[in-house]
Amino acid sequence: MAKTMTKSQVISYLAEKAGIPKKAAASVMAEMVALATKECRGAGQFVIPGLGKAVKANRKARMGRNPQTGEPIKIPAKTVVKFRLAKAFKDAVVPPKKK
Repeated sequence: MAKTMTKSQVISYLAEKAGIPKKAAASVMAEMVALATKECRGAGQFVIPGLGKAVKANRKARMGRNPQTGEPIKIPAKTVVKFRLAKAFKDAVVPPKKK
C-alpha cells in the first residue's frame, strides 16, 4: 500500500497545481482548517463540496466493559466530530457493487 502524503507534500502538490507559492498554499490550508474548526464549533457542521462534511454529534452515556477485568464501567456522554463522505467521493474511491 502507498504511503500517506505528509502535510508538506500536500502543500507542495497544491502549490504546483494552482501555480502559487508554497507559502500561499500553506496559508490557504491553515485558514481552511481554522474555518472548519470555527464552523463546526458554532453551527455544528462544515461542508467541503465534493468531499464531505464534518458534523458535531452527541454520544449518549453507555455501559462498557473493562477488557482486562471484565468489570462493567459507565462511559459518560460526550460530543464528538464525525466526517461524512460525499456520495460522489465515496463512489469514485470505492465503486458501488453491481446488483
